[in-house]
Amino acid sequence: MSQDTKDEFSDVSIPPILEDVNSWVQDYLLQPEKLKIHKWERSQTHWHRKPNIDSLFLLDDDDENEPDTTLEVVRDPLTGEIIGVEEICIPTEDDEENLSMARAPLPPSLATRGTTTQSPFLPAGFEEDLQKMIEEQQKQIEINLNTENDVPGKFLGEDILTVAPGCKDSVLFAEDGFTLLNEGKPEDKPDDIEDVDINIKINLEEIVENNVHLVDLWKDDSEQPQKPKTPSHIEVATDEIENENFLEETVVKPPVELPEIPVLDITSSVGKLGVTSTEWAEMIDVSKPVPEFRDKIKDMAHSYPFELDNFQKQAILKLEEGHHVFVAAHTSAGKTVVAEYAIAMSRRNYTRAIYTSPIKALSNQKYNDFNKLFGDVGLLTGDLQINATASCLVMTTEILRSMLYCGSDVVRDLEFVIFDEVHYINNVERGYVWEEVLILLPSHVRIVMLSATVPNTLQFADWVGRTKKRKVFVVSTPKRPVPLCHYLYTGSGGKSKNERFKVVDQEGNFLLRGYNEALAAKKSRENDYKKNFGPKGGKQYMNPKAEQTMWVAFIDHLKQNDKLPIVAFTLSRNRCDQNAENLMSVDLTTAKEKSHIRSFFQRCLQRLKEPDRKLPQVLRLQRVLENGIGVHHSGILPLLKEIVEMLFQTGFVKILFATETFAMGVNMPARTVVFDEITKFDGVERRTLVPAEYIQMAGRAGRRGLDDTGTVIILCKESVPDLVTLKGMLLGTPQKLSSQFRLTYAMILSLLRAATVSVEGMMQRSFCEFNQICQADNYRRQLEIAEKEYSEKCSAPLASHLAPLAAFYETAAAYLDVLNEIMPILLNQSKVAKELDAGKILIVSAGPYINQLAVYLNSTGPRQTPYKVLVLNTPIQDSSRYNFEIDENWYRMLSFSATYDAIGTEESTMDHKVLCIAPRNIVAVTKMNLKIDVTRIIQDWEQRQIPRFKDAPVGASCASTVQELSRMSHAARAGAVQLERINLTHSLAISTGEILQALDKLKTLSVCIHLN
Repeated sequence: MSQDTKDEFSDVSIPPILEDVNSWVQDYLLQPEKLKIHKWERSQTHWHRKPNIDSLFLLDDDDENEPDTTLEVVRDPLTGEIIGVEEICIPTEDDEENLSMARAPLPPSLATRGTTTQSPFLPAGFEEDLQKMIEEQQKQIEINLNTENDVPGKFLGEDILTVAPGCKDSVLFAEDGFTLLNEGKPEDKPDDIEDVDINIKINLEEIVENNVHLVDLWKDDSEQPQKPKTPSHIEVATDEIENENFLEETVVKPPVELPEIPVLDITSSVGKLGVTSTEWAEMIDVSKPVPEFRDKIKDMAHSYPFELDNFQKQAILKLEEGHHVFVAAHTSAGKTVVAEYAIAMSRRNYTRAIYTSPIKALSNQKYNDFNKLFGDVGLLTGDLQINATASCLVMTTEILRSMLYCGSDVVRDLEFVIFDEVHYINNVERGYVWEEVLILLPSHVRIVMLSATVPNTLQFADWVGRTKKRKVFVVSTPKRPVPLCHYLYTGSGGKSKNERFKVVDQEGNFLLRGYNEALAAKKSRENDYKKNFGPKGGKQYMNPKAEQTMWVAFIDHLKQNDKLPIVAFTLSRNRCDQNAENLMSVDLTTAKEKSHIRSFFQRCLQRLKEPDRKLPQVLRLQRVLENGIGVHHSGILPLLKEIVEMLFQTGFVKILFATETFAMGVNMPARTVVFDEITKFDGVERRTLVPAEYIQMAGRAGRRGLDDTGTVIILCKESVPDLVTLKGMLLGTPQKLSSQFRLTYAMILSLLRAATVSVEGMMQRSFCEFNQICQADNYRRQLEIAEKEYSEKCSAPLASHLAPLAAFYETAAAYLDVLNEIMPILLNQSKVAKELDAGKILIVSAGPYINQLAVYLNSTGPRQTPYKVLVLNTPIQDSSRYNFEIDENWYRMLSFSATYDAIGTEESTMDHKVLCIAPRNIVAVTKMNLKIDVTRIIQDWEQRQIPRFKDAPVGASCASTVQELSRMSHAARAGAVQLERINLTHSLAISTGEILQALDKLKTLSVCIHLN
């Protein structure tokens, strides 16, 4: 570069370099004093606030400042009008232990099922128990005042300070907690301080009505414009000012004039004879029409395209009134309509409803039905969970019990709980679950119970009403909407395939002629069997091949008589599968129906994994379904059972082989019901079906609106059932609802988390204790009458011949009381204890063994515990009339009488017994001893107490001891032997005056007894 070029750029300097950012960040973080916020000239800034006096009446949001009480309005139960205000306590315990609905909700993930650490909500009917527990806790709170401390007045009790920080004087209270003990004379007040009346009564209603501002509430009257006072409706006495319940007493309660509310007079046309009621339940007569139904319920929660039956209208009316309802109707009568309306009411009221069922098949069906009808429906079973946040949940009863125990938040918004098939409470294994759930439901939940007809519906409803403290209305049906005809089928194929005999007509009359004809037809076939196989051929037995032939002919008979579809109840899962396999040759569907079944089945199988679609059960069921035959029992996959149910409902399955669980409320009626057999094994024995089981399964016959009558057929494969057995099963009375309540470990552990809901409370409210609770008032009245009669008799002077007896009883009772107290002390002396060795002869009075000789064996434990002795088994006469434990004093008093004062036995005997007696049963300790082997005697006696050794011969050691005791006892009674007794008080070291007084009293009473 040339020199000229350098001169041209000589004035241009190097570009500046920016400051390093790292150093700037370092200064910013390490030297905060350089920040602008610390400059005082920039910080002296404030904003003028506008005072808000109303904020003084608001509570802080801090949890530590939450109030202990709150105000709730009191409404008239009929009109809903506010008639007062009451102050209630806000529970302060943890949310997990709190039973109130006001506790904090659970997280959304746990809201449906609840948690095992959460306590259940307070059930209805336990309010009295909660109040008693609160009162007991208040009684146990004692304030111990200690005025003898070094610093008087420093502590009140143990940890409550009585001297405020910065003050010298203390404040002492009496035991009641609010009366001042150091209250002195009032000090002189400055002139500028006026007396304030603390007994000011505030009329909250007047404040609200006159729109008075709360800030001016405590202003002087002179500062406010005077207003004429309105006369009060109620004069409050001056002594009520000191009442603790300040707000409740100061609220002016004007008299409430009840408006005329239209009452649903449903049963007026029936008369008193048509209504049976108890204290907590009422049965409504449904034989009369309900013309006022549309007038009372103008805006129904759910409308139906058909005219409702009377019992459905009555039930819906009671639901609208807010009552519990128990619908006991025949099968296929339409009980589901009541459940649907309850769900619709919950949707209208923006609340929730729960539908419970005893089996999963019924839950699945109801979920599908309700989901089509309402849309927002969830399903909770042990297998799956669908839409758990829906307004209507369908579940099994065990799921609901778990939700109640775990404090599910679903209960908060719950309005209806619908129990379907309530008669399942009779189930021995699961019936107790229904009782638990009914007891645990809170008071705001309304109960809808659906059941088959049972004899004691009113009794069960009375128990529910008494438990929940709300009346239950019972609605039942007099007869089935579709009558049933019962037949016996004796055919076995061929010419006999049409042998079907009616035994019960649609009016419920038993036809003896039909039974005799069935008996004759079966007898004729047995005779033909004997001709072919000889008289020694034995009883005719239907082998699998013959049974297959019978089923094929029987189905052909039903098809010809238009009796399809049918449900064949086979009380064995294995026989269900076997019968379906035997009918593979029977084809009951058309080509179009086969195509529909095949496509529907394949679509449903898409929910299974690819390997599961090739399971033998899946392939076998598809083959039989294409022929119009289905199988339904607990051994089938849940998805396959649902497929069978849906195909049967749509009419593609013509014959369904099912077990007993299919009849439990599943709304899948058929034209015909067939019983493969009428005996079942219940886990203990094989027995005939009871009427309730038979009626439940037979009720599937007859489709309402499609069939005039339902057909029930009993297959007589081997023989015709006995007349008495058959008639009792067909026309017998269903089993009453009975309690199956029992304590389980799960119940006890769940209830231990809730102090208010105790195990004893659950037992007391169970259905098995219902009769005792109902009779409690009667027992109480009888007790009062007995006490009154007893007091009247005791107040009257005794007759002359009873006066000595009364004096003897009082003296003997006093003597026994003193003896019970002093005898253990006497026997525990060291010298007496040394004398009391094995083999010592004692004189005892234990129960019916009065003044008998006994051989002392040993003591069963430490001192003052029962002694084991051997006595001769010679009780007094008529001893079986008395209870040893209850009437012990009766026997001991007999020992004082001249009849039983003799010692020993009149006759020798080898009959003996080992007793455990208390010190009070020992009359005296003699100086005589027997040489015995205690171990052998006790072992010999205990072995002979075992049932299988009760007749074993007596051992040598025991026999010799009993023989010697018998000889000595007989001699003592005859006077040949003098029994010298040990003086138990001779060597007694008397250390207290109480023992000396007891001995003197014992001696005096003994003299008085012998004088009487």
